[in-house]
Amino acid sequence: MAANVSWGSCLGIHILIFAWYVFTLSANCSLKTTDRHPGVKSYGGRWKYLTFLNLVLQTVFFGLCVLIDIVHLILPAKALRAGGPSLLVKIRDNIFTVLAFPIGAFVFSSFWSIYAYDRELVYPKFFDDIIPVWLNHAMHTIIVPLLFVQMYIQNHRYGSRVKGILGLALFAALYLSWVLWVHHVADIWVYPIMAKLSPVGLVLFFGVASLSMAPLYLLGEKLSRKIWGSAGPQKKKKK
Repeated sequence: MAANVSWGSCLGIHILIFAWYVFTLSANCSLKTTDRHPGVKSYGGRWKYLTFLNLVLQTVFFGLCVLIDIVHLILPAKALRAGGPSLLVKIRDNIFTVLAFPIGAFVFSSFWSIYAYDRELVYPKFFDDIIPVWLNHAMHTIIVPLLFVQMYIQNHRYGSRVKGILGLALFAALYLSWVLWVHHVADIWVYPIMAKLSPVGLVLFFGVASLSMAPLYLLGEKLSRKIWGSAGPQKKKKK
C-alpha cells in the first residue's frame, strides 16, 4: 500500500534528501587527488564517472521534487489546474522512471557485484585512503533506499514502455560513447576492469551492462504498480 503523504510532508522529506545529495556532491568535489589516482585531473574530470553523473542526476531530480512540492503548496487550486504544475510533474515522472531509478539501481548493483568479485576491478583498495567509507556508501549504496522512499511517497506515471527503454538505451549509448572517446583521446579507461579486458571482452562487457538497464526499468515499473496499483496520480492535502 502506498502512503497518503501530504505535499507538506513530501516537501520536508525532499528537502532532507536534496540537502543530503548537495552535501554528498560537495564532499565528492572536495576530494583531493593523488599521484596514484589522478582521476579528476585526467581528461574528462569527474564527468567521466557514472557514479558522479548519477549523483548530479539525483541532486537535480530531488531539487525538482522540492520545487514541485512548493508550487503545490503555495498556488491556489485554480492555478494548479492551469497546467504548469502538471507539466513539472510529468517531467519529474519521466526523469524518475527513465533515468533516476534505473541508473541509480544500476550504479548500486553493478558496483557491488564487481566489488564482491574483485574490488580491484572497480574500487582499488588504495581508494580507502582517498574516499571516506561513508562517502563510498553515499555514492553506491544509499541511493537505492532513497529511491525507494521516493517511489513510496509519490506516484510516478510510467509512459510507453518502448519509449522509456529507448530513452534509457539512448543514455547508455551516449555514456559508452563518452567512455570510448575518453579512451581514444587520453588513452585511459574510466574503470580498472576495462583495462583488463580484451576487445571481445569489452564488447561483451559493454553489451551486458547496457542490456541490464532494461530489466531495471521494468523492475521500477513493477514495484511502482505494486505500491500504487493502477490508480491515477495521488491527491495530497496542503498541509
